[in-house]
Amino acid sequence: MTTPSETGLFTYGDNTIQYHVIRKLAICDDALKSNRKVTIKVYPDQKVTASAPFDASEELIRKAVLKRARWIWQSIEAFAKQKDTVIPKHYVSGETQFYLGKRYVLKVLVDTDQTNNVKLNRGQLQVTFQQDHEERAKKVKELVDQWYKNKAQALFQQRLTEILGKTTWVTDTPSFRVMAMKKQWGSCSAKGQLVLNPHLVKAPKECIDYVILHELCHIAEHNHSERFWRLLTQVMPNWKEVKAKLDGMAEVYLNG
Repeated sequence: MTTPSETGLFTYGDNTIQYHVIRKLAICDDALKSNRKVTIKVYPDQKVTASAPFDASEELIRKAVLKRARWIWQSIEAFAKQKDTVIPKHYVSGETQFYLGKRYVLKVLVDTDQTNNVKLNRGQLQVTFQQDHEERAKKVKELVDQWYKNKAQALFQQRLTEILGKTTWVTDTPSFRVMAMKKQWGSCSAKGQLVLNPHLVKAPKECIDYVILHELCHIAEHNHSERFWRLLTQVMPNWKEVKAKLDGMAEVYLNG
């Protein structure tokens, strides 16, 4: 559980940066012991959060934030540059779409002999209508979104099944659902149920595996404790590099 966030400010160079403090409520003794660190995150929308124990002092949180001030500013700048390069989608022929890390050119076709469908064909993501629509872009988006969701459902199930052999602490195959999210790739409930973002299928397979493994580690350790990171390193030694690759394309994948 978390409480509503507070805010704080710090200065880095000539820049004043706001951060949101999210205080975590410990629900058991184990959680209290494993959740003593302040975790800093920077999101694609350049929002900065500091997740801290419920009883952490403002000074302790501020020190943790200042310790990572340079990294926070670099992350904000990197996300800002990504945002500048992201062109809003109009869902017309010629635009770029991604699948498993590869670029595909969107091609919109009208064919009265075909049913509405979406498929990959020779470097293109082809969207075919049986008849044209007044709100063509809206309809193309609906079909493309559904195609990604269907692909995600099948691929995530396949990757989850293959990965489970590495996660010895998971005794039963966890259930998962596919749900579009603006800032997260995935989540894991206290009961071990996973939620995965369909936009993740735009990323390379190793990035998909990273997110699934990350969430499976939360079944053993719901917080980002030292034990959590040890488990993740055990099952994916190069997770930092893979995460960096995914973070580098997050704005494009999530808004494409």
